[in-house]
Parts: sequence; C-alpha cells; structure tokens
Amino acid sequence: MKPKFRQKLLGKLNWFDTERVQDYFSQLAGEKGFFEAVFNSLAEGVIVTNHEGRISYLNQAATELLGVPQDTALGLLLRRYLPDLKWEVAGNGQSRVFSREIEVFYPQQRYLHLHAVPLTAAGGGTVLILRDVTTARRQTADTIANERNEAVSLLAAGVAHEIGNPLNSLNIHLQLLDRELRHLPAEKRSALKESVRTAKAEVVRMDKIISDFLRAARPTPPHMTLESLNAVLEETLQFMSAEIRDAGIVAEVNLSRGLPRVWLDHDQMKQVFINLIKNALQAMQPGGSLTVATERTEDFVVVNVSDTGAGIPPNLIGRIFEPYESTKKGGSGLGLMIVRRIVQQHGGAIDVDSAVGKGTVFRVRLPTQEKRARMLGVSPASAAKLLEAPAEG
Repeated sequence: MKPKFRQKLLGKLNWFDTERVQDYFSQLAGEKGFFEAVFNSLAEGVIVTNHEGRISYLNQAATELLGVPQDTALGLLLRRYLPDLKWEVAGNGQSRVFSREIEVFYPQQRYLHLHAVPLTAAGGGTVLILRDVTTARRQTADTIANERNEAVSLLAAGVAHEIGNPLNSLNIHLQLLDRELRHLPAEKRSALKESVRTAKAEVVRMDKIISDFLRAARPTPPHMTLESLNAVLEETLQFMSAEIRDAGIVAEVNLSRGLPRVWLDHDQMKQVFINLIKNALQAMQPGGSLTVATERTEDFVVVNVSDTGAGIPPNLIGRIFEPYESTKKGGSGLGLMIVRRIVQQHGGAIDVDSAVGKGTVFRVRLPTQEKRARMLGVSPASAAKLLEAPAEG
C-alpha cells in the first residue's frame, strides 16, 4: 500500500461505518497472511530492501540461507549480512538488475545464485532472490575432476608405452657402464662414476613417475575385507620406521582403542598411509613432529596424519588433489590424486587443513559398517550380519 494512498484512506475512515472498515482490514490481513504463506513455502530466499538498503521483508528460506533472524532483521542494513553487495543493492540510485553467484560462510559454507531487481514503486528499494546452487557447483567440480582423470589415463598409457621400454634399456646399459668403470684408473673412474650415479638416480625418478601414471590410468578395484584400521597403520609405521628415523622426525602415535573394524583393501589403504606419511616427512626439516591418530565419529573411523612443516599456501590447497599439481620440487602431482581415488573407492573421503608456517593435517574418513550398510541400501537382516563382527580390542 503506497504511503500517500494510506494517508488518504486513514483521513477518510470516518466516512465508513465500523463494520465495513473491519471487513476491509480483515480482507487485507487475510491477503497478507496468504502471500506470506506462499513466500515462506518457496525454496528460494526472498529479501526486500527499501531505498536505504534496509530489510523490509524476508521469507523463511532467506533466514536459513543467510542465518538472518526473521523476527529481528526488519530495518537492519542488508550489507550487514551481504557486505560485498553494499554498493549494488543499497539506495542512492545505485540499485540495478544483476545476477551472479556468491559464496557465503554463515551459517554454513554455501554457493548462492543471487538475482536482484530494483523496485520502482513503493518508495524504491530492491528485491533479491537467492537460490542454493552448492550441489550443482560440486557436481560440476566432480565432472571436471572425472574428465581430468580420463585425460590422465590416456596420457599415462601413452607415456608408459613410449618411455617405459627405452628407460629399461637405458638402465641396463648404465649398469653395464658401471661395471666397465672398475677397469679404469682411479683418477678417471671417480668423475665418471658420479655421472653414472646421477644418471641412475634420474632413471629411478622417471620410473617412479611412470609407475604413478600407470596407477592413475589403471586403478585396481579394491578387494575388501573386514579389518582393523589401527593394525594397517601400525604395519605402515613399522615399515616406514627407518625412513622416519633417518629424516630426524619425531613420531607420535595416538591410536584409539575399541574402534570398529572397517571394510578395506589392505594393500591399497597401506599405500594411502605411506603416501601421506612420505608427504609429511618431505614437508618437514629434522626435528619436526609427525602425528598419526585415529578416532571414531558417528558414521566414520577417522585417521589424522599431521605434520609441523611449512604448510600449504591458500592459493594451492584447493588444487592439491588435482593431477599435475604438486607443492614438492620434482613432484609428479599424481600421488594425492591416487590417494583420493583409493579413499573414494572405499566409500570414504579425504580432506586437508593447513596453516602456512605451522603445518598440515590430512584427514581420512572411512565409513563404519553401519554407514556402509546404509550407503549400499542393504536390508536390515543383511546389515545385522555385517555388524556381527566384533570391534578391535
């Protein structure tokens, strides 16, 4: 209702009898309640601001998407909740039609598509429509990741075919050359032996790159057995104990007892932890601290691999699981991609927290038997059989 019209109506109320006035206001209240019910049923958030950029209306979805309290937000400046939009939706003739995606972090991290339209009536202002596109964004990211993995697979097959055989031949001839060096005088043998040693090291490095490509190109489906995750970690740490000791790193192990057994491929999961621990060792100087810990949440058994290294810069942390992305000098950028693929094939997830100058934590989550049963849609009777296995001691 426009202000001028409202003033005229109030000035002429004494012309109408009380019953007619009550009837008009009852109709208005009914229409207001109807439209509020309609707007509150929408999945999209709707916010209306006045010409000063202050909130004059918002529906229930908007309160959920932005964490705006519906009962106390009226009259507050919208830029309090969307500071990046203060020049675009505030008043002073700056309002305009626009659409774009924004990222919000409260009450939780989301991607929203925002469409804003200026109001030319009712004193001016802006209508904003917010739609949650987080799922769509993640699906797009997964599609891109799958396409990249396909590209890696094709490239790996070509690399293995074109380079593998010549590399093996080169390694054999270097070994022959090393044997022949024994017959040379000592003064000549020393310099040539160092060159051969360097060449051998480069051959080994190239062979590792090819092996990584092959694992990326031909992932082996996991052979699942019900096992203790703590036992896999203890075996991995024992296997790497000499490497940890030689690096001058202090290892702390905190394995939670009473964890439920989980379905896993023993060798593949051991490879996951070897890669994560190697990464941690390479990120630290002697005297650094490696921490390996396990815990249980409601649906997952969790492994945390922490280091006190240099940390990962914010501009790189979002890409470390992508092929060819590496924070290590000479790294192929495939190790963490393979790690994530193995964890995902186990129905789990891996994420990372890092602070530059303080260190990094990789967190591997594998589903409990109960969670896996729900994921697979197993019947209650079958799920009960799955759950009969005892927890580890």
